[in-house]
Amino acid sequence: MAKRSLGPGTLKRSLVVELLMLAVFAALLIRVLLLQTVDFEKYQSKVIDQLTVESSVKADRGNIYDRAGRLLATNVTAYRVFIAPRSIEAVQEEKYGKGGTQQAQLIATGLSEILEDVTYDYVMTQTTYTTKLDRTVARNVDEETAEKIRAFINENELNTQVYLEALSIRYYPYGSLACHLIGFTSSDGEGLYGIEYQYNEQLKGTPGKYITARDTYGNEMPYRYSSFIEAIDGDDVYSTIDAAVQAILEEQLNATRIESGAKNRVCGIVMDVETSEVLAMATSPGFDLNDAWALDEDSLKALAESGYAEGSDEYNTLNRDLLLSMWANKAITEIYIPGSTFKIITAATSLEEKISHVNESFTCLGSLNVLGTKIRCHKTEGHGVLTFAGGIQQSCNPIMMTLGLRLGTDTFYQYVEAFGYMERTGIDLPGEAKGIFFREDSYSTIDLAVTSFGQNFKVTPIQQLNAICAVANGGELMTPHVVSKIVDVGGKTVYEADVTAKRQVVSEDVCKTVSQILEEGVSGNGGAKNAYVLGYRVAAKTGTSEKVGDDKEARIASTVAYAPADDPKVAVIIMVDEPTLGSRYGSTAAAPYVANVMEQILPYLGVEAVYSDAELEKMAVTVPNLNYWTVALSANYLESLGLEYEVVGDGKYVTAQTPASGAAVEKANGRVILYTGSEKPKETIVVPDLVGKTAVAANSMVINAGLNIKIEGTKNYLSGTGATVVSQSPAKGTVVSRGEVVTVTFRYLNDEELAPGVE
Repeated sequence: MAKRSLGPGTLKRSLVVELLMLAVFAALLIRVLLLQTVDFEKYQSKVIDQLTVESSVKADRGNIYDRAGRLLATNVTAYRVFIAPRSIEAVQEEKYGKGGTQQAQLIATGLSEILEDVTYDYVMTQTTYTTKLDRTVARNVDEETAEKIRAFINENELNTQVYLEALSIRYYPYGSLACHLIGFTSSDGEGLYGIEYQYNEQLKGTPGKYITARDTYGNEMPYRYSSFIEAIDGDDVYSTIDAAVQAILEEQLNATRIESGAKNRVCGIVMDVETSEVLAMATSPGFDLNDAWALDEDSLKALAESGYAEGSDEYNTLNRDLLLSMWANKAITEIYIPGSTFKIITAATSLEEKISHVNESFTCLGSLNVLGTKIRCHKTEGHGVLTFAGGIQQSCNPIMMTLGLRLGTDTFYQYVEAFGYMERTGIDLPGEAKGIFFREDSYSTIDLAVTSFGQNFKVTPIQQLNAICAVANGGELMTPHVVSKIVDVGGKTVYEADVTAKRQVVSEDVCKTVSQILEEGVSGNGGAKNAYVLGYRVAAKTGTSEKVGDDKEARIASTVAYAPADDPKVAVIIMVDEPTLGSRYGSTAAAPYVANVMEQILPYLGVEAVYSDAELEKMAVTVPNLNYWTVALSANYLESLGLEYEVVGDGKYVTAQTPASGAAVEKANGRVILYTGSEKPKETIVVPDLVGKTAVAANSMVINAGLNIKIEGTKNYLSGTGATVVSQSPAKGTVVSRGEVVTVTFRYLNDEELAPGVE
């Protein structure tokens, strides 16, 4: 058969097909070339991403210390327990075949038995997430529990199915101490409040990375692209806080909150007057930093009494609001009317401008007419004739208004601004509020009159104390701060606080004069007598203001003080918001607790007590142990201590005594009964009712009853009038041995400094 030749059409079609195939082949070659060269890194990265898992390596958060190096915040190791669902599924198929849950049941049973808050059903649910590489079963597991889980893993060969990951969690060694100031962190380690928030960037450090290759079941495999980038730990923060001073302040804030029945919390600050370093800052009640999401007792009560069903939207909203309120640092985030504590500023300004002098006489008739408006004094019948100094000590409003009117609106406003009342203090804590003051262009003569005695404007406690510190330190306004320095992981100091003064407000001589006036108001017959501290010259001013609102009975009681008055080292403010029990004035709800703070921190800070002869006469004496001493030797020793004695029996040696050794009694009229031979304390006395009695009357009743007295609270009760017993121990009616000690607490209960009426 003759061969058929291909026609031109066929050849043409074949050529086209060959060219197309060649073009496709060429395109594939070019694509391969591009993948191997230009796009190599891009696609290599995609492959690596599919084969590797990148884990973040947390940096250890920096520590927070107090000024003495005490650890306030640190990190402890805890563990995350997690499972690998894919691996569990693979082992299940290998051991039991598809469709079963025996392996998951084994793991769920073991983990739920070891972990307190983890249920069997919860673990079983996590094993079903087979599209995930891991599922968390529990967090913050302690070392002891982690060891039990390790044993469970090893016993059941669960190395590829159950894992432990070591984590660093925040821990606060002192629990609630300085809680509002230190703040706390979130579950992911970010600072939320206080120093933890303010210095979060410095504390948190830089996280590292750990990159590992894993198969489809999540198992780690050798891989040349695995790598580790080390984390850089956070810097350490050294605060200005002194943990001992902080504890003293918190104890007194808790005491006044309970004893005054404060409805809206209590706060206080202790500050170094020379540098404005905050030695202590607290709000009562506090909360546990290690369990910051748990409401305090008062908040839990409010939540329980709300009537909302647990879990309802209203319940959850109130719970959140109570938490936010509990966490808020009242000393810097809330504003209040300072009342008569502001009169320190008016006095300093008046002396600086020389519009008055210490001995100038004024007459208070109980009110002052200002441009047709009658503004009353807290003492409505009037103080009569008072000097400039007496007007400050007796907290006379008309005298303050007279001084303010002499200064004039422009001058007075300039000083108010210079003392820092128009700006935030700049303290290195989050959430500082700004006070509310009159605008300069609308500041009237009436405004001037009421401002002069501390009414109709609002400040923060930190703002008020910082201004008072400017008077205490010789006239310099500083910037308060709570952190002194920051040190990196290498030990290098990377930050130090600036203690340069913002400005000089008034002269040093003026400050000395004001300090002397305030101290004489405490040690003499002024309104701040309850701030008296034996052996120390304390300058103090009390204040009481009405809260603006529907409740006209709601008040704020406060006291500011600094000491020693002749060489100030430390200043204190305590503010009691809405006291409801007993006398609700600053002189009673705040001043005694300021005195208690001063009494404890001054010797702790190295300030030595200097006693006057009158104070030495009134100092309490600790009764010695005289058992087995001769009567003659005991008598001589008691006489040397300034104590009287009485001998019962005719023996040569002391066999018993009342009061017992270690008891404290007042030197004046203090008596120790010495029993000799076979004599023992037999005579009993019923403790009289002393509460409400004057100081002199109570002292006489105790001594005449054959008992000893120990005085708490006001120690200069014989220097003035009006001191009253507010509590006693043992209670009235208690039967005690003759010579036992009755401890009484004296307070001056004079009603002062209540916001006056304006007619």
